[in-house]
Amino acid sequence: MHPSYLFSVWLHLLAATVWIGGMVFLSAVLVPVTRREECRGIAASLIQWTGRRFRWVGWLCFGVLFVTGVLNLAYRGFGWGDLWSGQLWQGDFGRVLAIKLLLVAVILLISALHDFVMGPRATASWRHNPASADAVRLRRQASWMGRVNLVLALSVAALAVTLVRGLPW
Repeated sequence: MHPSYLFSVWLHLLAATVWIGGMVFLSAVLVPVTRREECRGIAASLIQWTGRRFRWVGWLCFGVLFVTGVLNLAYRGFGWGDLWSGQLWQGDFGRVLAIKLLLVAVILLISALHDFVMGPRATASWRHNPASADAVRLRRQASWMGRVNLVLALSVAALAVTLVRGLPW
């Protein structure tokens, strides 16, 4: 195998790991900690600061995943012509790739809504009046968007495994 292909695959895996690992950290560690009584005074700020920082990391990971994904397909012998001719989408590999990319598109849409619309609204409302019905509703919606994205990201990772290892059936 070509060393640059191996580096591209490694970078692709690293970006996916950082992105998914960050989502797991946020949902399994940070958010539960901010619900503790002793964190109530700083919870909104902590979520806001962490969210802003992770937003930058997450979108950087998306960029790396896009570039390395295109490179990885090129190293496997697929070009832009295969994409537009439909050649890329034939067979098990093509169908799994199509599902994976569809899920990625949904993830990008949800991420954009969460990061640039819902998350900032929820945090602002929470900082203004944490107990208000609006703050609770917006936080719950932002939280569910994050959870859905995590499940979709784990699904994309599983599909990625089938792309390189084959379908289990």
